[in-house]
Amino acid sequence: MAAKYGVSNPVPPWKTSLDGMCDALDHAVCEANIPDFKDRRDEEDSLTATVYADLPYPENQLVALAHSLVTRGVIDEAELRERLSAVRARLEA
Repeated sequence: MAAKYGVSNPVPPWKTSLDGMCDALDHAVCEANIPDFKDRRDEEDSLTATVYADLPYPENQLVALAHSLVTRGVIDEAELRERLSAVRARLEA
């Protein structure tokens, strides 16, 4: 995808935030149904090989994580939509 759009750095700027989020989830201690590292990676591997197989990496990793968190009730679709809208507004400002 980077070559298609002439991007010299194929790693998107949000990838470090995704990695940080995954690290935070790995160390989370709370009542939420947050998957541990193994469960998260197993779900990610399964989802990126099936449901999100047509997405490039790391976009498929991001979408798989959101899918897992929504499925587990950690965040609901409406809240995720609101947060994505807020990020888009900041990017487009």
